[in-house]
Amino acid sequence: MSEPGTSEPGTSGHPMADAAYREVARHHRLIERWLTGAADRAEFAAFAGAHAPGFTLAGPDGAVLRLDEVLAAVGAAYGDAPGLTISIRDAHVVAASGDLLVVTYEEWHHTGPGGTGRRATAALRTVPTWRWLHLHETWLP
Repeated sequence: MSEPGTSEPGTSGHPMADAAYREVARHHRLIERWLTGAADRAEFAAFAGAHAPGFTLAGPDGAVLRLDEVLAAVGAAYGDAPGLTISIRDAHVVAASGDLLVVTYEEWHHTGPGGTGRRATAALRTVPTWRWLHLHETWLP
């Protein structure tokens, strides 16, 4: 396992595992920078643009959000979590077909000792560029 703020490459042995891990880590670096207030406000466009128009998020509380709701919530949270680090661990490609990948990973949020974790499953399209189609998160104990 990696320490807070670090990450490890995909470990599934799938040919796209490393690329999928890099995309998940890149996306979460943007989120981390936004939530800590370190991002230039223009970076929000990169976050928003990584999602397909029909993107949905099933959060760890069971609520399902559409893309416009996710963008509104994240946009409003600029700088709300100073000191936050996000680490991605144990990324695996669990299914692939054509330009579609299903990836699982652990996402850990740290603002001090300990942290909160969630297991996530993401459906990603890889062509012509990476696009997030769906994300489902479950709290880790």
